[in-house]
Amino acid sequence: MKKICTIALILSSVILLSFYQQKNRKVIFFGDSITAAGGQPGGYVVRMADSLKQKGITGYELKAAGVGYDKVYDLYLRIEDDVLSQHPDIVVIFEGVNDVGHKSGMHTGTDIEKYERFYRAIIKKLQQQNIKPVLCTMAVIGEKKNNANNDDKELDAYADIIRKIAAELKLPLVDIRTACKNYYLTNNPSDLDKNILTRDGIHFNEKGNQFAADLIWDVLKTLN
Repeated sequence: MKKICTIALILSSVILLSFYQQKNRKVIFFGDSITAAGGQPGGYVVRMADSLKQKGITGYELKAAGVGYDKVYDLYLRIEDDVLSQHPDIVVIFEGVNDVGHKSGMHTGTDIEKYERFYRAIIKKLQQQNIKPVLCTMAVIGEKKNNANNDDKELDAYADIIRKIAAELKLPLVDIRTACKNYYLTNNPSDLDKNILTRDGIHFNEKGNQFAADLIWDVLKTLN
C-alpha cells in the first residue's frame, strides 16, 4: 500500500510539473504608436511571434498594448486595464518619443523629472504584481548620424534615465537607441532622416521592425 501511494505521488508530481512546463509566459509590449504598429501584421511583435513559431520555440504568448500619441503618464493611467488585468509574466516597456517630440511640436511633452517619476511608478506597479519589467530605450526622431537630428540631445538624456533605472533596479535593458545610432553609422551613407529603419523618422519600416524584434528577443530569451 505504501508503495502504491509513493507511485501515485510521483505520478501526480510529474503531471503537475508538466502543467507548469506547458504554461505559456505571457509577454505584453507596452508603449505608444510604435508598439501599436508592432502588433499589426509585419510589426515587431508579430514578427517575433512568427519567428518563434517558425523555429519551433514554444512557451510564449505575445501581445501588443500600444496606443498612438501616448506618453509616460498615459501608460501609467491605463496600466490597470491594459496590462495588470491581463496577468502577464513579463512587460516590455518601449516608450518615450512622444514625451520628447511633443515638447517642441505640440508643447505637450513631459519634463524629464516627471518622466522619471512616472516611469518608476509604472515599474513599481508591475513589480508589486510580481511581473518582470523589461526596459527599452526609445529609438529615434529622425535618422541622421552623429546627433544631427533636432531632438537627439533630449532623446539621449531621456534614454539615460532608462539606462540609470535599469542599472539601479537590476532590470533587463534593450538599448534600442544605441543600436539604432550605431546602425546608422555604417548603413546611412547619405545621412537621410528617414527610410533607413523607419518610414517617417519615427515609426519602423519593415527592416526596422525586424531590427527591433531581434534586439528585444535577444534579451527576452535570457530571462528565467
